[in-house]
Amino acid sequence: MNIQCKNRSVRHLRAGRFLITLLAVTLATACTPANHGQEPVHISGEAQGTYYSVIYYDSLQRNLQPQIDSLLDAFDQSASLWVDSSLLRRINAGETDTLDDILKFLLENSMRIMDYTDGAFDIRVGGLVQTWGFSFKERTEPDSATLAHLLCAAHGTLGNNNYHFYRENNDTELDFNAIAQGYASDLVANFLDGQDITSYLVDIGGEVVSRGVKSDGSPWRVGIERPSENRYSEPVVQTAIALQDQSVVTSGSYRKYYERDGVKYSHTIDPSTGRPVTHSLLSASVVESMGWLADAMATAYMVMGLEKGKAFIATHPNGPGTEAVYFIYDSCGTLKSYATPGFEKMIIKE
Repeated sequence: MNIQCKNRSVRHLRAGRFLITLLAVTLATACTPANHGQEPVHISGEAQGTYYSVIYYDSLQRNLQPQIDSLLDAFDQSASLWVDSSLLRRINAGETDTLDDILKFLLENSMRIMDYTDGAFDIRVGGLVQTWGFSFKERTEPDSATLAHLLCAAHGTLGNNNYHFYRENNDTELDFNAIAQGYASDLVANFLDGQDITSYLVDIGGEVVSRGVKSDGSPWRVGIERPSENRYSEPVVQTAIALQDQSVVTSGSYRKYYERDGVKYSHTIDPSTGRPVTHSLLSASVVESMGWLADAMATAYMVMGLEKGKAFIATHPNGPGTEAVYFIYDSCGTLKSYATPGFEKMIIKE
């Protein structure tokens, strides 16, 4: 499938999805960047139930935090399930069928990735995510009848006609959490592009978008977290990659979960079964041209698992999501990783 990605320039601490931004890097480049000798501007705050951090080089040394805060707040008012009055909450409740630009983009591009991944990535799982306790509703374990009903709703047809949302099953609830933060990072990047800022690193809860290089000519350096033993462990960098004019997103199951009767339930829901995934894949990190695309594909690989994910990449060599790294614990409890050749080239050897 040929994914036609729109808005190329457009590009909680969320548990289970961490990338650690590293500022120190010593890779040399052959030319002097336009921002040579400039001091970076650092801004940070909270958005979408997580942190955000933006580092950029600006010859005017402008503080763009008010504009970025406003942009992220507007995004939450549109696409967040944690804001009671958000447009997405109202659409799910059947109070309106009118989309704004943000939800239209998320809906249309999500449907493309749903088709591309044969349903491994799916935005129709809102009811399932809530029922299993990974959203704003109280946690319950659905019985067989409830699960069948939720699965039926999660397999209904969706559509968009001139900003009007259509769903075949009125019980189908949308959940854009597996793509929204990546797209929010893209929107911040797009804003910086509009300010004639050509070197920056945007990080929203681990969804990272980069552009240009640092003032010493080196690419941005981003650390990928070692999957932790539990949600309370301090983040530890497992590997670092050089990132330039690309995005990287990690989806993982090792922080956002709950245990009941000795069983660990991952926040990643398999759309085909309606249940949390049970395979051994701990995390998947994807490098792509845009944050939303890396976000969606990382989630798809967490649903597929290691072997299916590797097979998918082998059979889609020219499609999105072909540069990835996976982490698993083997049967002996040893951490193992698998990186695609393209991803391997980005790893910084120290």
